[in-house]
Amino acid sequence: MRFFQTFRLSWLYIALSILLNSYIEASGQIINFDKTGRQISRITQAGEAIDAHDGEIAHFDGAYYLYGTSYDCGFEWGNQGAPFCGFKVYSSEDLVTWTDRGFLFDAQTALWQDRCDGKTYGCFRPHVVFNKQNNNYVLWINVYDNIIGYRVFTSKSPVGPFTEVAEPNLAVNNDKPAKGLNNGDHDLFIDDDGQGYIAYTDWRTKGTIVIERLSTDYLTGTGECVKMVTPGSTEAPGLFKRKGRYYLTYSDPNCGYCSGTGTSYRTAPTPLGPWSEGISISDNSCGGQPSFVSTIKINADEVFLYGSDLWNNAAKNEALANYYWAPLMFNPDGSIKPLQCAEVYQKTRVLNHPTPGLKPDLAENTPFISKRKVDKDAQIAQTFIPDRNGTLKELMLTVFQNNRPDKPLEIIIYKLNNGNIHSSTPLFMKSVSPSNIGWSPKKLIINPLIKVEKRNQYAIVLKTASATGYYGFLASSAKNSAFEGAMKGNNRGQGFIEPTDEVLYLRTTIKK
Repeated sequence: MRFFQTFRLSWLYIALSILLNSYIEASGQIINFDKTGRQISRITQAGEAIDAHDGEIAHFDGAYYLYGTSYDCGFEWGNQGAPFCGFKVYSSEDLVTWTDRGFLFDAQTALWQDRCDGKTYGCFRPHVVFNKQNNNYVLWINVYDNIIGYRVFTSKSPVGPFTEVAEPNLAVNNDKPAKGLNNGDHDLFIDDDGQGYIAYTDWRTKGTIVIERLSTDYLTGTGECVKMVTPGSTEAPGLFKRKGRYYLTYSDPNCGYCSGTGTSYRTAPTPLGPWSEGISISDNSCGGQPSFVSTIKINADEVFLYGSDLWNNAAKNEALANYYWAPLMFNPDGSIKPLQCAEVYQKTRVLNHPTPGLKPDLAENTPFISKRKVDKDAQIAQTFIPDRNGTLKELMLTVFQNNRPDKPLEIIIYKLNNGNIHSSTPLFMKSVSPSNIGWSPKKLIINPLIKVEKRNQYAIVLKTASATGYYGFLASSAKNSAFEGAMKGNNRGQGFIEPTDEVLYLRTTIKK
C-alpha cells in the first residue's frame, strides 16, 4: 500500500506558480469562497497571507491600496499582555495580485505600545484619503487612549511613512474622560467638491452614527454635524455617493469580531442629511462584519466595492481572518440590492487589468483555502520526486501558529524506501521556535543543503510535541496541477494512512 501521494519538483522551485497562471490572466476573478463555501486566503506575491483587517481599500492614481490592522505579532483583544502589531498596507494593480508595502509607521515604540497594546481597548480602523490642495495623504485611526478617540497623520505617499500631527477635535464626546469608550469605528469620505467628512460611531449613545464636516486639510472636525443617523447598536460606517445621492452602510447590529452580523444602509440628499430609515441588505454580511465601501472611479465609470471582514469566529487569533469583496448592485430607483455573497466576483471592464508582463512569484491567486493543523496528535507529510540530481538549497513553507504552542515546529526530510517512511533515516531535521513563527501565515525559509537524486522519492514531515496550541499551513485543493496531495497521520506513529486531496503551500530550490 502506498502511504504517500507524490508530486514532482521543477528545476529551480516547486512550480506552484504554474497552477493557475492561466486562471489569473484569463478569468480576472476575485474569489471569496470555494464551491463548498470555504473561505479563500488571499496571498501576496511573496507567498504570505494578507494581514490587514478592519480597514479599507483605497484607489489612488490607478492603483489599489489595502489598509488594515495587523495581528501577526500576537495581538488579542482583551488580553492585557498582548502587544500591538501596527497598521499594514498592501498595493495592487488589479485587486488580485498584492504586494506587501510594510507598516504605515513604526508602532513598536514604547509610546505606541502604551497607546494600543492589550492593556488598552486597542487601535484599529486605518483610513486614508488624499488632499488635492496640499498633496497630502491623510490617515485617521481609531484609538482609545485620548478623549476624542482618533489620531491623525500625514504623508506624501499612500504607503507612508506617516507622521502624526495634532490631535483632532470633533463635535461629539470632546468633554468626556480620556481612555474611555467615547468614539469608535469611522470612515472618511471626500465629496466631488473636495469637501471632506467623517462618519463615526458614538459609543456614549450606545452606537449611533455621527457624520461631521472636516476642515479643508482633513486633519480635524469643524463641529458641523448630524447626530444619531442610526438609532443605536450600530458601528462600522461606510459613506459614499452615487448619482447625486449619499449612502451610509453600517454594521446592524454592532458585533465586534462576529463572523456574521447584518449590513444595513440609509440615504440622504446631502452628507448632513436628512437621512432615510435603514434598509437591510444582508443579515450576515456574507459571513463577516461590514468594513468599507470603496468608490473606484475609472473614466466615467464607478464601482462601489463592498468589503466585510470574515472574522475568525471571534477567536483570539484574528490574523487568520479573511475577506469578502464584491461590488454593490443597484436597482433602477437607486436602492441597493441584497448581497448575494457569491463565491466568485467576475471583475467588470472598469477595473484595471494586470500590468503586461507582471507575474506573481508564487501564484498568490491559487485558491488556498485550508489551514492544515499540526499539533501533538497530528502531523502531516508531503512527498516529492526531484527531476534532476542536485542540492536542496532552500525550502519555503507558509506557516503560522495559533493559541501559543509551547514546543517548536519540527521539520524533517526523509528519503523513502519503496514509498515507506518506517525504515528511512532522516536526511535533515530542523526545530523552529514558536518565537520565529507569526500568527498570520507567513513564509518560513530553511536551508537543508542535502543531496537529492533524480526520480527518488522524498518526504517533508511536519510535526510538534507542543501540549498547547498548534501550527498551521496553507493548502490548496486546486485541480489539474502537478501536485497530488499531502498525507496526514498522528504523532504516536508515522502511519500517514489518511490521504488528502490538498497540496501544501511550499517552494523548494534545487541546484547542482
